[in-house]
Amino acid sequence: MTSADLAAASLAAAASRAIALRRDLHRHPELGLTEFRTASLVAERLTQLGLGVRLGRDVMDSASRVGLPPEAELDRAYRRAEAEGAPAAFLPAFAGGHTAVVATLTGATPGPVVALRVDMDALPILEDDTQAHLPAREGFISAHPGVMHSCAHDAHTAIGLAVAEVLSGMQDRLAGTVKFIFQPAEEGGRGALPMVKAGVVDDVDHFIAIHLGTGVPSRTFRPDVLGHLASAKLDVTFRGQAAHAGGNPEAGRNALLGAATAVLGLYGISRHRDGRSRVNVGTLRAGSGRNVIADEAVLQMEVRGETAEITDYMLKRAEAVLRGAAAAQELEVDIRLVGRTTTAASDTALAARVAAAAAGLEGVAIDPTPHRTGGSEDATYFMRRVQERGGQAIYAVIGSDLPSGHHTPRFDIDETDIPWAIEALAKSVLALGREG
Repeated sequence: MTSADLAAASLAAAASRAIALRRDLHRHPELGLTEFRTASLVAERLTQLGLGVRLGRDVMDSASRVGLPPEAELDRAYRRAEAEGAPAAFLPAFAGGHTAVVATLTGATPGPVVALRVDMDALPILEDDTQAHLPAREGFISAHPGVMHSCAHDAHTAIGLAVAEVLSGMQDRLAGTVKFIFQPAEEGGRGALPMVKAGVVDDVDHFIAIHLGTGVPSRTFRPDVLGHLASAKLDVTFRGQAAHAGGNPEAGRNALLGAATAVLGLYGISRHRDGRSRVNVGTLRAGSGRNVIADEAVLQMEVRGETAEITDYMLKRAEAVLRGAAAAQELEVDIRLVGRTTTAASDTALAARVAAAAAGLEGVAIDPTPHRTGGSEDATYFMRRVQERGGQAIYAVIGSDLPSGHHTPRFDIDETDIPWAIEALAKSVLALGREG
């Protein structure tokens, strides 16, 4: 891709629009499977660019979804999206939590199918509203208290649309086909598998997933990531019997005590000799008053493992701990799997090709050495499916200096990393198409 190509594609204008869109999405964050406004805006823009667009149930296998929000929550989020300007022509396609978008750009000459995947969902975190936090200082802090973009998915979405804009403007120089995959519900591992089950990547030869930050400094591009942990997410409800804590405590069956016992036991699970493992209880809610034996307790938790087998071991042990704690207090317990991810490693050969294509960006360091991560990602389902069918896949990190860590109230990115990210990805996709 030459500098003339970039000028013709109006890269600067696309980058400016991307930053503005990122701020708009940051102002209007939406949780997984409720990204009604976000997905509608994405679909509208891709249609304006002339891409072929498929939406909702066409690109998500409904039966494969887990962790679907309650119907009342889905309805509230849908109505809010309407009120906040979601394009009416596209919004109905996403009803019921089918908030996925796939767009196709066909080049002028034959070539491979290259896919770029980005995610769209936010997190249930109350954003910092002090002047030390740039979104608050510049007026694009979350308008939805308790929900914020704390993992850069707003920027991922904006970058994906900008790359589509750049490449659609040079379609006559594009070889092969480019798929733009806008995935809901990455947080909690709920969005990728239903799209995989719908066949979204079955024709893909080269697959690229991206993430901003992750400890990589600004103006650094690392297209070879490994080490994602498999994970399983559980919602657990203990049910007992309420009673007066002073008058007749013996009549109660204490759900809070059962849940607390379970938490201690979960952190005591023996680790596995064959690799890394994790367990975390993120929330525990129980009880109605200080003088009432709690009749219900709800906890949200997860386990992770370096391999699917280690994750299965952790999941089995966790379920045993939960059921044992329930039995000790004569409680009923409901254990629901509400999300899952797997493992995948980037293909070194594809990472090298992307690194070569992105080389030469002014002031940007291209680091082809593998970057090890400790988190989980459901992009791994896309990667595995592509690799199983003979294609290649990578997970690439776009470095960005962060004022606070991922999933924290003061998370933000360095927006100056958005323009070069668009350029690097556009160059990479174009090169992969031309080279086959």
